[in-house]
Amino acid sequence: MSTKRNKITVVGAGFVGSTAAHWAASKELGDVVLVDINEGAAKGKALDLYESSPVELFDSRVIGTSNYADTADSDVVILTAGLPRKPGMSRDDLLATNSKIVKECTEGIVKYSPNCIIIVVSNPLDAMAYVVKQVSGFPRNRILGMAGVLDSARFKSFIAQACDVSVKDVQAFVLGGHGDTMVPMPRHCSVGGVPLTEMLAKEKIDQLVDRARNGGAEIVNLLKTGSAYYAPSASAVQMAEAIIKDQKRILPCAALLDGEYGVKGIFVGVLAKLGAGGMEKVIELKLNDQENAGLQKSIAAVKELVGALKL
Repeated sequence: MSTKRNKITVVGAGFVGSTAAHWAASKELGDVVLVDINEGAAKGKALDLYESSPVELFDSRVIGTSNYADTADSDVVILTAGLPRKPGMSRDDLLATNSKIVKECTEGIVKYSPNCIIIVVSNPLDAMAYVVKQVSGFPRNRILGMAGVLDSARFKSFIAQACDVSVKDVQAFVLGGHGDTMVPMPRHCSVGGVPLTEMLAKEKIDQLVDRARNGGAEIVNLLKTGSAYYAPSASAVQMAEAIIKDQKRILPCAALLDGEYGVKGIFVGVLAKLGAGGMEKVIELKLNDQENAGLQKSIAAVKELVGALKL
């Protein structure tokens, strides 16, 4: 009796893509295909990763390719292709170049895996998820943007550091677009079940919120030649795991809104339930005036980007 093994395709064999392949293989989420226009980079990194399997004792097969035919019948596709940010660049500066790259990659994915769920990581995130939607024609539950998990992870790590506690005991999340207008939600944060507002002074919380907003830029400025890749790739794989294992996790991610928060037709970071059906439900929160103003500002920024797309 043979059962079909899960298959995860990672598009883009740069730092984010190859590290995502590493997390996915080591968690044994399924067989992993690494695709890149640079075939040698994809094959070399995939082979190197596969050769680590006897050491790390994982049974995922890993292959590299430049041919989308090798990705056929993927369950989940993590799309990381595109140029990374450099110091002084905003995510938005990547719009024109990356929308062209994302469009071509999406055509390849859809041709061979018409039933897959796509997790978009390419920047500017919310606009690139919109490109994938337009090109693929997939229903909204099968396209997700990875930003909220990453932004929330950054926020959580800063909170854990400030409180001198385990990251395991910090609950926090971020809404809105992936960029300077993101909306961290301190009112909903807790440390070991205790509200964050009882653990830290407002001034300190405001500092952490600000650092979370600029978390990507902080790393870009330190690296000088690229952008973050460990946390972004781990975040994308957490989403893939929730889908492949039908975990029904409540995770913050960019979802195509259909009336939630009064918005239709664009991708915005919200809390969503992820399971075998992909994005199974948007969890709509009652926001206070300040949170709602922040979210509306973030939505306006995403709309502006989408408006500038030339599809």
